[in-house]
Amino acid sequence: MRITSRRGTIVFFLCLGIALVALAVALNVGWIILNWRQGVLLFFGIIFFALIIAGMIVNTSFLVREIRRSEQHDSFINAVTHELKTPVASIRLHLETLQRLNLPEEQKQEFYRLMLSDTDRLTETVEQVLRAGRAGDRKAGRERTAPVDMSQLVRDCMDAARTRHHLPPEAIRYREASNNGAGMRVLGSMDDLRTAVFNLLDNAIKYSGDDVEVSVSLNMPDEKRIALVVEDRGVGIPPDDLKSIFKRFYRVSHRSLAHVKGTGLGLFIVKSIAHKHGGKVFARSEGEGKGTTITMELPRAMA
Repeated sequence: MRITSRRGTIVFFLCLGIALVALAVALNVGWIILNWRQGVLLFFGIIFFALIIAGMIVNTSFLVREIRRSEQHDSFINAVTHELKTPVASIRLHLETLQRLNLPEEQKQEFYRLMLSDTDRLTETVEQVLRAGRAGDRKAGRERTAPVDMSQLVRDCMDAARTRHHLPPEAIRYREASNNGAGMRVLGSMDDLRTAVFNLLDNAIKYSGDDVEVSVSLNMPDEKRIALVVEDRGVGIPPDDLKSIFKRFYRVSHRSLAHVKGTGLGLFIVKSIAHKHGGKVFARSEGEGKGTTITMELPRAMA
């Protein structure tokens, strides 16, 4: 009910802005036609007319942006609600079954494993929301900076991603520069960098579909930068969405992605962490169905 009311209010003011622009155009054009002989008045009238139109355009643009933001917020709330409600319902169902039935020990252990998995999913969702809040705070700087071995960090995150998604080792392949990890160090927060790398891997896996084939490489484009490249062969990204995927709450709309769970915060967090460490992140895709490559570049910690 609240969402409908909010959208109705935004639509009302959007229509009002368009109507005011049309009225201003009509009044000023009429005024100019009636007073075209008076040069000075005509000059200032045109300036005044331009200012009014510019103000109306800015107002309308703001309203359109608010509409999009409102829709993104609604999508985020629905996604988070689903991410919280589903594991809670699963845990409750397993607990009720354990309470009512005298199950064999093997089945009990399986239920315990499933409940622990659901608990991890709940914890990850809550942590994602908290990280997004910290990432959105521009005043928050890096904490406890230290040299981080990116080579080892990437390997650890790959193992964690395989375990979480129950993938065989060959589903995520790793390739490193020929220096065997020497000099692959970044000055920053170990926890933040682990979050960024894991989110990149998790995103690539989720959008790969049933046939997961992710390629990870770590290299040095030059002496001052380290580049982590995560490539998948999944659904791909339309060209118009390439820059938007790093925005907060943004999720690519695609029919084949209806089953993909998430909050739309993963890549936003990656971008925020990269910027806080003096780096950048960007995506490349040939289009829908042709996979996606995301690159995160970070300043190399010099010896």
